[in-house]
Amino acid sequence: MTSAPSINWTNSSVRAFAKNSDPRLAIEKAARELVLKAREKGWEGPPFNPLHIAEMLGVQMEANSSVADARLLATDMGPKIQFNPQQPRERVRFSIAHEIAHLLFPDWSEQIRNRGGDQTPDDWQLEMLCNLAASEFVLPIGSLSATENILPIEDLMRERRKYDVSAEAYLIRLAKISSQPIGIFVSSPTVIEDGTRRYKIDYFVSSPTAPKMRLTGMAIPDDSIVHRCTAIGHTDRAVESWVTDAPTQIECVGLTAYPGSLYPRVAGLVRFDRSQENHLPIRLLHGDVLEPRNGGKKIICQLVNDKAVKWGGGVARKIAKRFPSAEEAYSEQVKFIRQRNRLGRAIFSEANDSITIASLIGQEGFGPSLFPRIRYSALQSCLEQVADRAASIGASIHMPKIGTGSAGGDWSTIEEILDDVMVRAGLIVTVYDVPPKRVQLELL
Repeated sequence: MTSAPSINWTNSSVRAFAKNSDPRLAIEKAARELVLKAREKGWEGPPFNPLHIAEMLGVQMEANSSVADARLLATDMGPKIQFNPQQPRERVRFSIAHEIAHLLFPDWSEQIRNRGGDQTPDDWQLEMLCNLAASEFVLPIGSLSATENILPIEDLMRERRKYDVSAEAYLIRLAKISSQPIGIFVSSPTVIEDGTRRYKIDYFVSSPTAPKMRLTGMAIPDDSIVHRCTAIGHTDRAVESWVTDAPTQIECVGLTAYPGSLYPRVAGLVRFDRSQENHLPIRLLHGDVLEPRNGGKKIICQLVNDKAVKWGGGVARKIAKRFPSAEEAYSEQVKFIRQRNRLGRAIFSEANDSITIASLIGQEGFGPSLFPRIRYSALQSCLEQVADRAASIGASIHMPKIGTGSAGGDWSTIEEILDDVMVRAGLIVTVYDVPPKRVQLELL
């Protein structure tokens, strides 16, 4: 396997945005924060309409058939996105999402931003990051359920039309939620003086269980099937050895080109062997979270609201009854935290020598509400604190389907946060669900 060089980030907009952090991680974090805020305000799908985020940000929208795809410009009344309504619907949605992504960059108002960029030598860096953010907007966290079965690339291209999204957005989301060890790369061509095409990987997204690899920036061998996908939608597959040192199955599909390029970009689905799995996926079991299955140290997580000074109903009540000293320890800690500062805090209390209770303050208030009371960003912060504690003491993590009860949260969204925060960190996570009720025979 050829070693992949890191990207030399030279684009001024990218450098101003990311500062000293990895631009790809920074853009995903910024896009995720916007998405979670929108989900908390009732944004639903699929399909997920990026106009909801535009409205949330106060962006003016204007249909304009003279625009190639979409563009962002600054006006006296704030940002405005002009888009071409005559383009295919999925392209319009992605183009709008792409322009929304430009708003994440501090210098967005300094020039008109056209989708595809203005063709400066390093403009592809900005466009690539906006594509990543746009993918998060049109098919956001929680929009697909975790799946074991990854279909052939041709079937995936048909499947993605159910969600009214681009191939790129669908493949990225698929990689993020798959329990199989897979990865998705997107590559773009450059043409050298003799007319030869050379492809390099713009970015690589792996599933939580896939081996950790640095493929971004890698030059793809000239004999790879990547070079055969010479038109949008064309597919090919082969077993090749340039991704890892072992033969690995790759399936490719042609994507829309960067503006100004004669040749399409190419996405690749990499199917790693099960023996190459890096982490264990979340275990979903039927059982009692108060009887955690693993040996050794264990952390049991529960969601609480920011007004709670004692544990309420449901699982929390059962935990309090089983471990009253842990509830007392929670109460002693939480009363010293102002309510406005509680969201996003994880409070740990010892139940016994092997079990720690983690109370995750990720719900705002309680009772009837027009919108879900869960606060996904706060929950993610809590889970990050749990991950740090688990890693430091060598504990496994156990929980019910937190956030899906009175908090009104979406389990697919929460599950993907768990994957990002815990599974990718190599932690063992077990989720307990109530066994299905036994069906009684009806006597006629």
